[in-house]
Formats: sequence, structure tokens, C-alpha cells
Amino acid sequence: MIIIKYTSLFLLFIAISAVGYIIAERYKKRVDELKEMKKALNILETKMKYTYEPIPKIFLDIKDNTKDNVSYIFKDAAEKMGKEAAGDAWSKTLQNRQGSLNKEDINILQGLTSLLGKTNLEGQVTQIELTSNFLDNQIKNAEKEEEKNKKMYRTLGVVIGLACVIVLI
Repeated sequence: MIIIKYTSLFLLFIAISAVGYIIAERYKKRVDELKEMKKALNILETKMKYTYEPIPKIFLDIKDNTKDNVSYIFKDAAEKMGKEAAGDAWSKTLQNRQGSLNKEDINILQGLTSLLGKTNLEGQVTQIELTSNFLDNQIKNAEKEEEKNKKMYRTLGVVIGLACVIVLI
């Protein structure tokens, strides 16, 4: 009976600690997604300037050169562009698929909605550069948040796990 009790307490400690690590990992994922999105916007800008390919094709190329959630965002947007305008497809895709990005990140990316596929090349490239600059600020802020909160949530998970085990002993 005592083995079951201690095994249960150990599993409880591991579970609560894991929750702290999972919460901490979200901060790292946000930084990674923002950096990946910045990379994707750089590809978009370069391809628009020098290849003159249609936006859906560029989005599919970006999908192949990015990973995880960012890849899915560009894939979904490219698929929707067959039925809708580029800006509308981009907006709907961002609303439906957030991943680790927060509302402020999504709002910044929504800035592309107004000009994507609607204005001349120069206007679109300028908007991409502006969005990219805003993403730089978001990346800096996300890195600060990660640095501040990652260790705190890991430690908090372990401490709460130990507290629960001590109380239940």
C-alpha cells in the first residue's frame, strides 16, 4: 500500500512539474514562430521584387521553406487564394490558425491584409517591410518575456509539485 502511495505522489510531482515546463515552452515557441514568420516575410519580399510570380505560388514556395505553424499558415492562405482575394485569404487564415502567436502578433500580420494583392508591387513591398520591422520589435519583446518567464514557470511547476507532495505525505 505504501508503494502505491509514494508512486502516486511521485507521478503527481512529475505531472505538476511537466505543466510548468509546458507553459515555459510556449514562450520559446512564440519566439521561434516570430523568427520563422520574419524569415517568411523576407522570402515573400524578395520573390515579389525579383520573380514577379503570383502570390499563391510564392506562398506555396514559402510553405516549403518554413516549418511548423508558419508553413501551415502560408499553405492555407495559398489554398484560399483560389477562391478569395489575397488579402482576405491571408486575414481569414491568420484568424483561424494562431499557434503560439498572441493577438498583438496576429494584428501586426493582419497589416498585410489591406495591400496584399491590391496595390502595385512597390506598395506591397513597402507594407511587407513595415510589417517586418514591427515583427523585429515583437521578437525583441518575446525574447524578453521568454527570458523572464521561462525559468519562473519551470521553477514554479517544480515548487508547486513538491508542495503538493509534502502536503499529501
